[in-house]
Amino acid sequence: MIVFPAVDIQGGKAVRLRRGDFDDVTVFSDDPVELARYWQDQGAEALHVIDLDAARTGELTNFRIVERIVEALDIPVQYGGGIRTPKSLAYMAGVGVHWVVMGTAAVTAQDLLGDAVNWLGGRLVVGLDCTDGMVATHGWQQRSQMSAIRMVKLLAERGVTRVVYTDTARDGMLGGPNLVGLKDLAEVSPLEIILSGGIALLDDLRRLRRLEEPKVVGVIVGRALYEKSFTLPDALAVFAR
Repeated sequence: MIVFPAVDIQGGKAVRLRRGDFDDVTVFSDDPVELARYWQDQGAEALHVIDLDAARTGELTNFRIVERIVEALDIPVQYGGGIRTPKSLAYMAGVGVHWVVMGTAAVTAQDLLGDAVNWLGGRLVVGLDCTDGMVATHGWQQRSQMSAIRMVKLLAERGVTRVVYTDTARDGMLGGPNLVGLKDLAEVSPLEIILSGGIALLDDLRRLRRLEEPKVVGVIVGRALYEKSFTLPDALAVFAR
């Protein structure tokens, strides 16, 4: 199980949103690159980086910051935000990002999804952001008519191997993850799953470990680490045991 500390970038700063609300933002660092180095020093095996501006607009606003993060670290970086065109896909794949997360375009641009599978193979990850079981797009601002369960089956048919599953109602709220929804998805999904959203306490990670779902291969942790509910070494120790 990989524990991914999250670095979300908005306006050049490292922030956290609540429920994906761009108006409900907390700034945790003015220097995302330095923050990324900190998580590596704390023992992170990988880092999850999101360009929130890009997720909202489709423009790679913080591209240079992401590039500097990749250059500064020895651990792999998973990036998401604004991957909606061949150009943006090529940019992010070209800077050395290990995993590229495609969200909106996986629903709205099937041709691009096919290209991404061909170019990246297992380095492609699809962001499965869900509101009441339905896939959300455009930085969670729009809700599609596609269910999460139907989506994972379609993605598998297209050659995708891994998704990041986020319950948008839980993200940034420190109310606990939607483990019921995760388990339901894992039972029917042919894909590997990374859980994101809602982790508040070490007990949440312990409950995740006790699910013993082999398809769940990672968990992204954000606000709980920044608000010091527990440390990254604490989180790593849960799965080390």
